[in-house]
Amino acid sequence: MSSVVGFVGLGHMGGPMAASLVKAGHRVVGYDLVPGLLASAVDAGVEAAASAAEAASGADVVITMLPAGRHVLALYREEGLLASAAPGTLFVDCSTIDVADARTAHEAALAAGHRALDAPVSGGVVGAEAGTLTFMAGGEAADFARAEPLLSAMGRKAVHCGAAGSGQAAKICNNMILGISMIAVSEAFVLGESLGLSHQALFDVASTASGQCWALTVNCPVPGPVPGSPAGRGYAPGFAAPLMAKDLGLAANAARAGGVDAELGLRAARMYAEFADAEGADRDFSGIIRAIRERSGSSPGSPEASASGASLSEASPTQNGTPA
Repeated sequence: MSSVVGFVGLGHMGGPMAASLVKAGHRVVGYDLVPGLLASAVDAGVEAAASAAEAASGADVVITMLPAGRHVLALYREEGLLASAAPGTLFVDCSTIDVADARTAHEAALAAGHRALDAPVSGGVVGAEAGTLTFMAGGEAADFARAEPLLSAMGRKAVHCGAAGSGQAAKICNNMILGISMIAVSEAFVLGESLGLSHQALFDVASTASGQCWALTVNCPVPGPVPGSPAGRGYAPGFAAPLMAKDLGLAANAARAGGVDAELGLRAARMYAEFADAEGADRDFSGIIRAIRERSGSSPGSPEASASGASLSEASPTQNGTPA
């Protein structure tokens, strides 16, 4: 059954997600503050709204994809998004935000007579464009069942994680694993370089042994072993380092608030914050290997890295905008 979907936030993630809904036969009315992003969405079949409130008016489901919790809460409570929607509208927030903010947004939607889910995504821009995202949802089971056909149109997997805020909890836990594992893989490659081990040899062993992980086999931080990884494109982002820094910051805040001894998670958060503030501002999060090399006193042009077959393309990253 087709739905009328209001979609607010049509950036590098939201734009392709809205386009996937159009392809699936849904009517999508969208809005973004950036005229160029709205125009691109219109080219993909999205109907343009003059405001976020207009996008929500008459929608069966309203999806938001915004940078931070403060944007979601402001849109819900101060900018009329909840007030403009018909009673009982389902609000699905796909942004990655603080768990507490997600629960506050959920309560605000319920207080306004609506239903709500937090449903952040994993898969990055590539997954949004290919329609292969994974959704992690928090909220009532009946609301998840209502949203699932829409989530399935934008991704290949949707998991109901529990009550309000559980989707955000699953997202930050997942990305803490990812951030730590990318640092571990990067450190292993730099260590291998110092020992004269080629990138390909290390990959061939670790990818089929106990070191196997997504950070190695899909998003390998050195060019060559995985041709499609960002390392082979000068670290042009699939998942930008500032976004990883944001997610790890949320995980670190939650760990501190909960009294969790998350030593590696906290250290990873600091490393990515430093990387994102420096050379990683417009690079994929796998580019953190460059910062590790720099601190190790080596570079792609050093004897150690040259012996390992490191590509000079690592030294000249393609400039690219950070995904929204």
